[in-house]
Amino acid sequence: MSISSQQNRLTTDDKYPASDVDTLNRSMSVWHSFTMGFAVVSPVVGLYAIIGVQTVVTGGGWFAALAICLVMQLLVATVYAELASQFPIAGGAYKWARQLGGVTAGQYAGVIYVSSTIAMLTTTAYTGGVWLATFWGALDNSGVSMVIWGAVFLLICMALNLAHVNIFKSLIALGVYAEVIGSFGIALLLFLFFRQYGFTELFQHMGTGSAPTETAAFLAALAIAGWAFIGFDACSTTAEETHQPKRMVPRAIFFALSAVGAVVLFNSSALILSFDHEVLATTSKTADPVTPLIASSFGDWVSKPFSGIVMIAFLACGASVVKYTSRIVFSMSREGNMPAFLSHVTTDRVPRNAVLFTVTLSGLGLLLGLNDGAVATVIAFGTGGLYAMFAMTTGVGLFTRLTGRWNPALGELKLGVWGLVINCVAFVWSLFELINIAWPRTYAVSENAPWWQLWAIPLVLGSIMSVTTLYILVQKIRRN
Repeated sequence: MSISSQQNRLTTDDKYPASDVDTLNRSMSVWHSFTMGFAVVSPVVGLYAIIGVQTVVTGGGWFAALAICLVMQLLVATVYAELASQFPIAGGAYKWARQLGGVTAGQYAGVIYVSSTIAMLTTTAYTGGVWLATFWGALDNSGVSMVIWGAVFLLICMALNLAHVNIFKSLIALGVYAEVIGSFGIALLLFLFFRQYGFTELFQHMGTGSAPTETAAFLAALAIAGWAFIGFDACSTTAEETHQPKRMVPRAIFFALSAVGAVVLFNSSALILSFDHEVLATTSKTADPVTPLIASSFGDWVSKPFSGIVMIAFLACGASVVKYTSRIVFSMSREGNMPAFLSHVTTDRVPRNAVLFTVTLSGLGLLLGLNDGAVATVIAFGTGGLYAMFAMTTGVGLFTRLTGRWNPALGELKLGVWGLVINCVAFVWSLFELINIAWPRTYAVSENAPWWQLWAIPLVLGSIMSVTTLYILVQKIRRN
């Protein structure tokens, strides 16, 4: 397929697809695209979800791994921005894989993308339900209770997606303000008035956790840090709903990840430098490792408003992930790779069926929360699946760039030879991080963990690829 024909089929900068059935409403400014990307990546969700396991597994010193992961993810985000500047369309990376790599590549990409983002939503709902219960004073660490609160969390996120777009925008903006004013403000106070150690503390205690060696601890720290910097591609999946997407979506992608990364690095350093290492390690073994630490510095009065801030941040993240995932489902169904009814939209141009489908599958995934080992598998696959998608997108981009099937110079974002260098490094990093995350580690899970839990990512990813391959072969046989 020629570059010009790709442009004609992919570009929806100033027009919608021909059918009213699958038309989305271009209602998002660059600010709204940025806030949604910020909410999905979410410094609160990203940091507070990993700080406990980082401390337990590595023992400490994981700040360097967090910084390295951010820098490398910024390179991946640059490739996404480059693609979005030329091909701004719903579905983002799924659509790019389909048009640049072919229909078969698109089918594999779509299945991996939807599966991993639904797993990401299930994880967000499971952990967000904890903060919802904490805020209302009903926290119960039993599996049934956490599943119920996760389901309530999902229903709220679904309602926000089906409500008027202004309500959704307001919640996302509120979530961003809560994160910046609340979490960043508290971290700033900790850093200025409660700091106990010098900056060398950020790089100490590596290897004193459950990891057997310092090298193993550092590799585990890189794998765990991967969770904190996923989701920036949400801006590209909603490109058809963004004004001037060729210019605005690349900016939103890059600025969302940059802003989140800065807040995550600062907040993590403030927590590490403000609390005794032994106290941090002990607290990290609880379901909520952060609130007790904050309360010990500011007093118990801060617990309720702080949990409210985190709850709002999680709701903004969850609602954004629902929108993010449902647009991939919408794009796939519009292409004929999922049931056609999922591409239908309401009079307000909201893909309601895709939203309901996304929330339903995520809700079914929540039932795995009744088993600690199973929910850990969902969390692992959510991260590993998205890194598989990063590797596939950067790989397809690199291959088509080198073979002349994709000419990045036709996009709004022109990086010249640096685009090729960045693409190469981003692909190598994504592949490395995928393998690193998927690597079986008993010390990161449990010494008595069953083999299937240790090999969860290769097993789930392999199963998805196998079923997709079978489906593709059956479809070819039917056509023939």
